[in-house]
Amino acid sequence: MIRSYLLLLFCVTLWGSNFVFGSILVKEFPPLFLADVRLLFTSLFLLGYAWYTKKFVKIRRREWGLLLLLGLIGTLANQTAFFTGLMTTDATTASLILSLSPIVTAVLASFFLKEKFTLRMIVGSLLALIGTFFVVGSGAGLTVSFGVLFIFIAMVTFSSSMIIIRKRTESMDPFIATVYATVVGALFMTPAAFFTVDSSSAISRDVWAWLLLIATAILMQGVCGIVWNQQLMIVGTGRAAIFLNLQPFVAMLVGFLLLGSQVTHIQASGSLLIVAGVIVATVRSQKEYETTEFAG
Repeated sequence: MIRSYLLLLFCVTLWGSNFVFGSILVKEFPPLFLADVRLLFTSLFLLGYAWYTKKFVKIRRREWGLLLLLGLIGTLANQTAFFTGLMTTDATTASLILSLSPIVTAVLASFFLKEKFTLRMIVGSLLALIGTFFVVGSGAGLTVSFGVLFIFIAMVTFSSSMIIIRKRTESMDPFIATVYATVVGALFMTPAAFFTVDSSSAISRDVWAWLLLIATAILMQGVCGIVWNQQLMIVGTGRAAIFLNLQPFVAMLVGFLLLGSQVTHIQASGSLLIVAGVIVATVRSQKEYETTEFAG
């Protein structure tokens, strides 16, 4: 079990760092081009892994509907909004906004999957929203920039993709669904990305920038996705979700160390409220978890 916890912590550390590395990369590449190239390398890695482990399977025609929707929303829209938002939004703010995704997912699940939205979820949601006000508005009034708006879109599309995945994995292995959705998203994004690139587009020729791009694509989107899903089978979704709350703190720490990003007391307080809200809304007691697992 300790090994599983360390692997989950490894994934969350890389995912939290992804906000900072993304902020670095959007200064070297156009956002759509960056998102597309990362998706292409992630797709190649996932396809290679599926072929090597003999997990790749063909899907039936009637299964393509939700996969296409997942590719459009969870991959194309999400990655485009994420990297566009990082052009003008600092990594800490972006990570904290995206930390609202468990609550938004719970709200969407109550509408589309008929899951119960409890009083605990309501209280947690209110705490998280108050924390978001402090982080985004720095406590002096809400100032929603286009960058912040795009990060909110990235958060909502990510939560929406979780709902689609839950529906799709009722009859399909989660890994295979992820492989197809990633490849579909890359195919959709490639034409749009290259139509936006012209002679005036600033595409880095530095080796370090391309190595960072490829490494983050394979490690953060490929390797960590596989490792995370494997460890979910061991520790359970409830316990694993707790580790996701560490992402904002990782983003703050790495942003401070690599970019010199400053975190105000108000933002720090807001981040604590967001994390507290997410924990209150999403973390169940061991008794509740065991009851749910037994019922499932």
